[in-house]
Amino acid sequence: MNGIEKITARIAEDGKAENDALLAQARAQAAEIAAKYQTEARAAADDILAQGRKNAEARARHLDSTAQMECRKAVLAAKQDVIEEAFQAAHKKLLDLPQAEYVTFLAGLAAKASVTGKEKLIFSANDKAKVGKDVVAAANKKLAAGELTLAEETRPMDGGFILSDGAVEVNCTFDTLIRLQRGALAGEVAKALFD
Repeated sequence: MNGIEKITARIAEDGKAENDALLAQARAQAAEIAAKYQTEARAAADDILAQGRKNAEARARHLDSTAQMECRKAVLAAKQDVIEEAFQAAHKKLLDLPQAEYVTFLAGLAAKASVTGKEKLIFSANDKAKVGKDVVAAANKKLAAGELTLAEETRPMDGGFILSDGAVEVNCTFDTLIRLQRGALAGEVAKALFD
């Protein structure tokens, strides 16, 4: 080999060695970069999974809380229905009183509600025919100087009466009496039913 060939061979060898070194260095850097991004990708995936678990747990707690609230609402609504049924049963019981007890009850109510002792009692058509005169007579006996009278007119109502003194009327119908007592008695009824 002559000098030029040796130099050329030497340059080729040096170039190949340098190329191999650069290639090895590039491969090492590529592996390092790949490892770095793989670690970052794992960390990001772990973060996403952790956040997903947190979100799922929060959603589960929210759904559980909502379900409990809906359950409490349903129980409350059922209790309110039962209380309503109790008041309706009381109303029916008043309507189903034997006639003598019904007259006594209405007469006591009329005597208590009367202010002047001279009012008119307005009944439903059915009650006027069945018990109107008896209630007026019994109420007047309860009032020392009672002059209550039976009104000619009737009104649609389901038990009880309206006490009328001209333009002033006192509503003593069972619907009104029960509605007025509902607020005061609902707590006691609930306690009796649910304790």
